[in-house]
Amino acid sequence: MAVKCPQVAAPASAPAPASSAPSGPFTVASVVAVLVPVLVMFGIGLWGIDRGGMWRDEAVTFQVARRSLPQIWHLLHSVDAVHGLYYLLMHPVLAVHADEVALRLPSLCAAAVTAGLVAALGTRLARPRVGLWAGLLYAVTPMAGHFAQEGRSYALVAAGAAGSTLLLVRAVHAAGSGGPRARVPARRVSAWCAYGGAVAVTVLLHELAVLILLAHAATLALARMPRGVWRGWVRAAGAVLLVLLPLALVSSGQAGQVAWLRPPGGDTVESLLRAFTGPTRPVLGPYLLLIALALRAPLTRRGELSLPAVALPLLLLPPATLLAVSRHWPLYDDRYVLYALAGAPLLAAAGADRLLDTAARLRLLARRLRAPADAGGAAPVPARDDRTAPARNAATVLPRALRARCGAALLGVVAVGLAFVSQVSVLRADRDPARRPDNLAAVSAAAAERMSPGDPVLFLPEIGRRAAVAYPKGFRNARDVALREPGPVSGTLYGRETGPGELRRRLAGLDRLWVVAEPYALRPSWHPAEPTEQVKLAVLGEEFVQRAEFVRKGSVLRLYVRRPPAT
Repeated sequence: MAVKCPQVAAPASAPAPASSAPSGPFTVASVVAVLVPVLVMFGIGLWGIDRGGMWRDEAVTFQVARRSLPQIWHLLHSVDAVHGLYYLLMHPVLAVHADEVALRLPSLCAAAVTAGLVAALGTRLARPRVGLWAGLLYAVTPMAGHFAQEGRSYALVAAGAAGSTLLLVRAVHAAGSGGPRARVPARRVSAWCAYGGAVAVTVLLHELAVLILLAHAATLALARMPRGVWRGWVRAAGAVLLVLLPLALVSSGQAGQVAWLRPPGGDTVESLLRAFTGPTRPVLGPYLLLIALALRAPLTRRGELSLPAVALPLLLLPPATLLAVSRHWPLYDDRYVLYALAGAPLLAAAGADRLLDTAARLRLLARRLRAPADAGGAAPVPARDDRTAPARNAATVLPRALRARCGAALLGVVAVGLAFVSQVSVLRADRDPARRPDNLAAVSAAAAERMSPGDPVLFLPEIGRRAAVAYPKGFRNARDVALREPGPVSGTLYGRETGPGELRRRLAGLDRLWVVAEPYALRPSWHPAEPTEQVKLAVLGEEFVQRAEFVRKGSVLRLYVRRPPAT
């Protein structure tokens, strides 16, 4: 099934032609097709969600969202404007209960909603079993499970992108719907307003999600939509860009936050392909084969939104565009294109549907070819006057057809289950805190175990303070010798440190000093530009010697003592 739009407007005296898309009440099959992936995604995401530690990006969400609204607003003027809406959404969540599960719960719910939206797209553009398979495939993909347990905005962005894609399909359907002339324009306007609003919220959650507009434009171009549809879409897209413009201007001044990104390498595309389709070989090969089956020509007909025409641009264009731009201006990271993942299970499910349809046609053809041969040697059956035969035949054929449809749907569900089993080790490993870049809870625990009350601590560089901000209990009795103003007061993430001269004075009276350092800051090749960081390195090298070292992933905890005077 596909969403169609008329090519020529109907005469004023006649009603507009009806679309072939379903517009009546939901069927039981469509409800089940959407609800089951939601529950499966929620269950997978809930498994191991409290893994015992936040990593650095989650810690930023945790500490910023718990600030007051004026303090959040103050911060966004200098850093993290791109995540501003997400912090504001997380503020009431963490105000109710501030722990790691509450931090990740919105992402979990968003991932479950995304699985349901993917299923809804498959159901609307094809049939319920395609939606069911697509939603389940999304739910068991390790990449979806990873970000379902991430206290950042990416799962919410994926939900927004899937929702806006579904609203695009609805808006195109509204453009071809019949009804009273006075009501049709209002319905079309409301459909495009809903679409534009969904995309606007999505891009405000993360501005790089604006590439979803490029995918949607390609969808309309593939379907060769009429001018009326393009007019509605251009207006909605223009409104989205106007909404995004202030954020883009502010965030462009904070581009230093992504300075750590590097141009994509030769293995980036393969890595993303495995992330989208599954990292294990038993899943990757069949997945790609099913996608290829779904893309057999023709992709769509004129004025029709087919599933491949919707899913293929969503899958390809945002990652390809960001990768191309990042060759010259590094912006690419796989988390920024998580929302494009939805296209892969949709295409795979469509390919599986086409495969089963082909197999069914071949079985029917073989049965018809056998029928004459079987009838040739059979004795004639005397005719009977049985008036109940048509009713019996109908009663027999209907359950048989229903059983066939249910059997085909269950066959796909079993295949998805096998994909899940082959990837369960990947999902289990992802629940290990060691799979994240760092574990700030472990750093804080190490500090609490080894520091004595009143011990001075120095963070090298200042972002090393994130462990103390996220888990202050471990540093409760320590004295931060470089801090001048804490983050909430200064409008920064990690506080504002004192100047070089004052820091030298503070360090001059210390005989022992704990240092929490980023591993790169201890390498001889690191040469910071900030004068305060230069003083830290100089004083440690000239006046202190290392006494002990404790390494935790992503951080190093060292004890320094004052160098004995030369004799």
